Amino acid sequence: MKNNIKVERAIHDLTQADLAQKIGVSRQTINAMEKNKYVPSTVLALKIARLFKKNVEDIFFLDDKD
Repeated sequence: MKNNIKVERAIHDLTQADLAQKIGVSRQTINAMEKNKYVPSTVLALKIARLFKKNVEDIFFLDDKD
């Protein structure tokens, strides 16, 4: 699964640490998601989407390989 977390962070002027604090995870978790090494739980994906005021599908999407 791919995502637009890094783009949304830039739009909202948030660091990885800022985002991590707001949703209750570590900065390393944000980094792993941005590098597509970690697929978030449904709850975490919803928290991220809600924070950015987007639909989950606007943040997370399937790669052609998925």
